[in-house]
Amino acid sequence: MPDLFNYLRRTSSVTCIGDTPMGGAYPIRVQSMTTTDTNDTEASVAQAERIADAGGEYVRLTTQGTREAENLKAIGMRLRADGYATPLIADVHFNARVADVAAHYAQKVRINPGNYVDPARTFKTLDYTDEEYAKEIEKIEQRFVPFLHICKEHHTAVRIGVNHGSLSDRIMSRYGDTPAGIVESCMEFLRICKREHFDDVVISIKASNTVVMVRSVRLLVSEMEKEGMHYPLHLGVTEAGEGEDGRIKSAVGIGALLADGIGDTIRVSLSEEPEAEIPVARRLVEYITQRAGHSMIPCEPFTGFDYLQPEPRETHGIDIVGGQSQPVVIVSEMGLNDRSSVFEAPQVPLPDFIYTGASLPERRRKGQKYIVDFNVYHGEADTYPIFPHTAMPFIASVNAPMKFLVLQFGVSEEEYTACLKAHPEVVVVCMSNHSNRLGHQRALVHEMMAHGLKNPVIFSEAYRHSKEEKEDFQLEAAADTGALMIDGFCNGLWLMNDGTLPATDLVATALGILQAGRLRTSKTEYISCPGCGRTLYDLRSTIARIKAATSDMAGLKIGIMGCIVNGPGEMADADYGYVGAGPHRVSLYRKKECVQRSIPEEEAVDRLLELIRSDRQKLP
Repeated sequence: MPDLFNYLRRTSSVTCIGDTPMGGAYPIRVQSMTTTDTNDTEASVAQAERIADAGGEYVRLTTQGTREAENLKAIGMRLRADGYATPLIADVHFNARVADVAAHYAQKVRINPGNYVDPARTFKTLDYTDEEYAKEIEKIEQRFVPFLHICKEHHTAVRIGVNHGSLSDRIMSRYGDTPAGIVESCMEFLRICKREHFDDVVISIKASNTVVMVRSVRLLVSEMEKEGMHYPLHLGVTEAGEGEDGRIKSAVGIGALLADGIGDTIRVSLSEEPEAEIPVARRLVEYITQRAGHSMIPCEPFTGFDYLQPEPRETHGIDIVGGQSQPVVIVSEMGLNDRSSVFEAPQVPLPDFIYTGASLPERRRKGQKYIVDFNVYHGEADTYPIFPHTAMPFIASVNAPMKFLVLQFGVSEEEYTACLKAHPEVVVVCMSNHSNRLGHQRALVHEMMAHGLKNPVIFSEAYRHSKEEKEDFQLEAAADTGALMIDGFCNGLWLMNDGTLPATDLVATALGILQAGRLRTSKTEYISCPGCGRTLYDLRSTIARIKAATSDMAGLKIGIMGCIVNGPGEMADADYGYVGAGPHRVSLYRKKECVQRSIPEEEAVDRLLELIRSDRQKLP
């Protein structure tokens, strides 16, 4: 387990990838993937150069067949002639022979354990005896070892890239759809690498579900440590989507791991132009790594906390906070003449509480809950007092069904624990001005757990960004809170910003973070891939059309996938799926079941919407 309170980057071995090594003391690398046909040399070179010009340190290209793999040679030669030394990575699925060819021309080859030797995932339950299972592992070794020999000969690195969406039926049947199965799918291949003394290895475990992704990578690191492995790690949330939602979702998952020192390269998978991914990835890396060397946070982990399989922290239910309630959102609305009117416009997301400081607004929104400073609280309906830690002695004298107390790690442990034990009606607002706010806020919760306190905890995060820096605000807030949600500590978010961002953006961001952390659903969720050379329909215009028609269907999950590689798997918990089935052909899914096959692209979106409307009409 890493140090939960003090940032220290995990020590990994070094993997040589062309002239850009990864791991060890090297910087965390950023990368992207082309969306062009890899047989189109000119288009692939142009896109690779745009990625490199944006700061991408590796460029990955899909290689469906040997033609694409062989054309990596021409693409590499053109890039070198243009003065680019950026390493090229071949992305291989289904055909192990293609990986053998790609190893001659690429600086790294990505293989997917879920379909390297095993058949593609079909969601069938297979029953293996231990002897039969061992023979399947032997088949992997017989195919994988010759590939490693080719890679050794050509100084080609290998990425073992496990995707939650493409686990084999063999793994699923024995381990289920669990982090343990995902990790074992990876470890089968890593054990062969170690036995063959092949060290130029990178590992990735990706999922569209941030909780699955983070827990699986945490478990992988633990399992590798047990077996004496220290390979570098590639991080990413696959099928994250586009726009604000894609950025927030990526920052929650990637940020939760980077903040614990885990990760040597990252890719932010957005359904946008590949070069648009690079600034997002770079910002995440810079934001997290700048906390290196921070002042130490002296705290011991609570012995009952399981970092690898965290459970939601047990809390009292106080009104709509804690207990079995979904996490709440608080926003500060101060300095406006009518502080509640900003939330009365249609389609504006509403906070659960509005903090109004020293007074209530003249006109209060019906049903809205408010928080005011304790010294001006007079028992108004739907209004609750908040106390700074210096006002703890006054908590007993104020009669209110729910009270808020602002705390941070370092406040007198004896004083606040006595207060919280005496006042179970108090909700803790956990703040921090430490340069490693995650570690600082974690420390308070671990200290509370060690004392058996069950008061709910709301995390308050303060930033300073202008309207023009909205993306930075969203990335930072998502990265700071990701691990807190995965750890099971979050009963609510209160995002603050000392800048020109409107309160509505703060609420929308908080709700987006909670949805990305799988804690609260407030809008339609789109699981959409970034596209690649395997995508044979217009992905971005399709996403736009589907979003426009379904954006008001809160709680609905729709998968929009370019091809079959991860499609059905990543959409396993989606309500509907739209998956590329061939050139300008699409298949539609309801849950895991394909219900309409190989529809012409021009009809597919309308057919998907008809399917959704028909199902919704049948609901009681």
